Amino acid sequence: MKSIFLSASLLLVAIPSAALAQDSKGRPEDTEQWSPAVPVVTPGSSETASPPSDATVLFAGASLDQWVSVKDGSAARWTVADGVMTVLKEAGNIQTRQSFGNYQLHLEYRIPADVTGKGQARGNSGLFLASTGPGDTGYELQIMDSYHNDTYVNGQAGAIYKQVPPLVNPVRKPGAWQSIDVVWTKPMFAADGSLKSPAYLTAYINGVLVQNHAALRGETIYVGKPGYKPYDRAPIKLQAHGDPSKPISYRNIWLRELADIAG
Repeated sequence: MKSIFLSASLLLVAIPSAALAQDSKGRPEDTEQWSPAVPVVTPGSSETASPPSDATVLFAGASLDQWVSVKDGSAARWTVADGVMTVLKEAGNIQTRQSFGNYQLHLEYRIPADVTGKGQARGNSGLFLASTGPGDTGYELQIMDSYHNDTYVNGQAGAIYKQVPPLVNPVRKPGAWQSIDVVWTKPMFAADGSLKSPAYLTAYINGVLVQNHAALRGETIYVGKPGYKPYDRAPIKLQAHGDPSKPISYRNIWLRELADIAG
């Protein structure tokens, strides 16, 4: 009888500890959950999109009271109808009444279905992420028709104009509403005005990443090399550009302010 008990003891000692541990975990089916089923939800449409609860609404479809003329600070005079604002070229660029530092911004735009022209003369506008002075000074994310429309790559839709081409071209054909979402990190300056940290931009067009924390070389200029000048907070500008007979429209613009980044 002693020999039987001894043999059993030796057998238990011989079983690898790893195998015992594996057995203690049970079967893979024991950790698979099959019910209740996850409910199916149909995603909302941009037609009924609403901003986050902490957003500053810059355009909700009825009024341009959050915008002024860049030229003289008077009330913005772009056309508003049917929940949409449309560029009025003779009224010039418009910018927000408020100034901002770091932020997340959402807007939607539409190139006219019957847009004409080619290259930079086709559905051109622009989002200036910080409008630091009169004219076209500031930092521009290009908005234009880049659907089967060739131009220089650092000037097409989604480019940091004349600096960084977009990673991809995800634009829809003219006539369709399109979305832009950006995260803007402002540049930081020392007390003497020298640059401590460049501006950074992450941007999506139609939900597709086109700028991935891209560092800017300075403000947008058409000819020459970009550079920085100190600012802390600045308005956001929309550009009145392109063919005045077939202007771009905008809707559903909102912004969430983000805290400054220490250091």
